[in-house]
Amino acid sequence: MTGDLVFETTYPQPPERVWHALTDSRALAAWLMENDFAPHVGHRFQFRTQPQPGFDGIVRCTVLEIDAPRRLVYSWQGGAMAQPTIITWTLAPVPTGTHLRLEHTGFVGADGLAISELLGRGWRGIVEHRLRGLLADSNRA
Repeated sequence: MTGDLVFETTYPQPPERVWHALTDSRALAAWLMENDFAPHVGHRFQFRTQPQPGFDGIVRCTVLEIDAPRRLVYSWQGGAMAQPTIITWTLAPVPTGTHLRLEHTGFVGADGLAISELLGRGWRGIVEHRLRGLLADSNRA
C-alpha cells in the first residue's frame, strides 16, 4: 500500500500564469504558506505556518528540478516526517488553459501513510479552491 498522492485539475489560465503562482514567493504565500522560495535548483527554503501539536509550523524544502513552465520538483519535510517526500508539479497547455498535475510521493511506513492521508485532504482543498481562487483573482487584476 502506498501513500502517494496525485491531484489533477484544469485551470482556464495559460501555463505561464499558473507557473508564476507556483514559483513566485509572494504568490505562493497568498495560496499556500509564507516562504522564502526561489526558483533555482539546489535552493533550500521553508514554508511557514502556525505550529500544531507534533508540527513546528515549518516545512523544509529543497528545489530539485525546474523546467519552466512545465515542471517543478522539490523535497518536502515537516513535522513527524522521518525523511523528505517529493512534490512534483507538472503543467501542460490544453485548449481550455492549463492542465495541472500535483504528485506528492515518498511516504514511508505507517506514519507516512497517516501523514499522506492528512496532507491529501489539505492538498485537495488547496489545488481546487485556494490556487484556483488566486488564479481567478489574477484574471480580474
